[in-house]
Amino acid sequence: MPIHEYAAHDPEHACDHCRDGFEQVEGIHALALERCPKCGAPVVRQLSAPSIGRSESGLHDRAKQAGFTTYKKTGKGEYEKKYGAS
Repeated sequence: MPIHEYAAHDPEHACDHCRDGFEQVEGIHALALERCPKCGAPVVRQLSAPSIGRSESGLHDRAKQAGFTTYKKTGKGEYEKKYGAS
């Protein structure tokens, strides 16, 4: 479910919840909220950057299949070979 960000249309006539903005978990096809769920003041949906998780396992699997050597840091200046050419 996406997380949408909202902020008060007029911060001077808003509650603490919507004055500085709030996040709302909504379905992908949900219509934008028009009013703050706490005080009823008009709100607008904000544009925000998506949060995309990083999949290291996928990256390492592809590197291994391509024949790259990968090392894991085990200490200061010490590395351990995970996989790769011998």
